[in-house]
Amino acid sequence: MAAPSSPRERRETATARANGRVAVVLFALTAGMLGAAYAAVPFYTWFCRVTGYSGTPGVASVAPDRVIDRVFEIRFDANVHNGLPWEFRPETPSLRVRAGEVATIVYRITNQSDRETRGTATFNVTPDQAGGHFNKLACFCFTEQTLKPHEVLEAPVTFFVDPEADRDKNLAGVDAITLSYTFFATEKPTGRAASAALTGPGATTQN
Repeated sequence: MAAPSSPRERRETATARANGRVAVVLFALTAGMLGAAYAAVPFYTWFCRVTGYSGTPGVASVAPDRVIDRVFEIRFDANVHNGLPWEFRPETPSLRVRAGEVATIVYRITNQSDRETRGTATFNVTPDQAGGHFNKLACFCFTEQTLKPHEVLEAPVTFFVDPEADRDKNLAGVDAITLSYTFFATEKPTGRAASAALTGPGATTQN
């Protein structure tokens, strides 16, 4: 390609190159912002689980090494969002547990439709300040659940309240914690089917 022969052509060439560089920079910024937005979701989830922010329970791999005398009443709340034809309820409305004591509650999930359906559960605890001390060892909420027509799934949750909760001034006077779940419909599987994907022992299905 021949070099520009006039000042006007040189200016036009310089302007075109500058515009090209601006376009590249803008594209890179847009891609970076989009990537940051997607990355923020798992980071926010991780942050909430680690800190208990917004009442998000933690996930533990081992049980506490001690049990103390302080007792909490754990209440269980079960909800299903519109569009998912499931019945969802705990086997008992509440349990009384000592801090550090490992307990298991079983939820019963029933697909009331004539088709296979899938759902994913969101969860939190109230009061919010209890989130950092409420830990799950196993939970159906860790994976997407898939139920065949009219299938019944018994899904356990194993949890404990950290004994350190007794030292938390924000929990002074708190003797009840509510664990709440809400199932939402999912159109495509994001993991293995419920019968194979439940975390923890004791999951059973019925037809």
